[in-house]
Amino acid sequence: MSLFGTRPTPGPCPCGTGAAYDACCGPLHRGARRADSAVELMRSRYSAFVVGHVDHLFRTWHPRTRPADLIENGIDPARTWTGLEVLDHGEDWVEFAAHYVDGGRPGTMRERSRFEKRAGHWVYVDGTFGG
Repeated sequence: MSLFGTRPTPGPCPCGTGAAYDACCGPLHRGARRADSAVELMRSRYSAFVVGHVDHLFRTWHPRTRPADLIENGIDPARTWTGLEVLDHGEDWVEFAAHYVDGGRPGTMRERSRFEKRAGHWVYVDGTFGG
């Protein structure tokens, strides 16, 4: 369960795999299982932004780089995430384009994210924005 509640997620997972949410990112958000790869973690983090799972973002963000005000500020409710494209990836990095609408204006955020394994679990470290 999320600290701030979640938006309903019937049907396909927001991460774009085509799988049902409850068979894809849902178990990661609920803490029922951990991501097997950096790509899977990145997809689950994108879905967490879509459905409002701030606690998943908190759990999967490296404590060294996690914003101190993540829980207090949460997720921007004015931004609606509309799609994800994984552009490239390696073992510990993922480059993606995340599409959104903010204040009625469409936009795209491109990032090359870095991940590392911490105590055997993948966590997000940081990202370089571009594009």
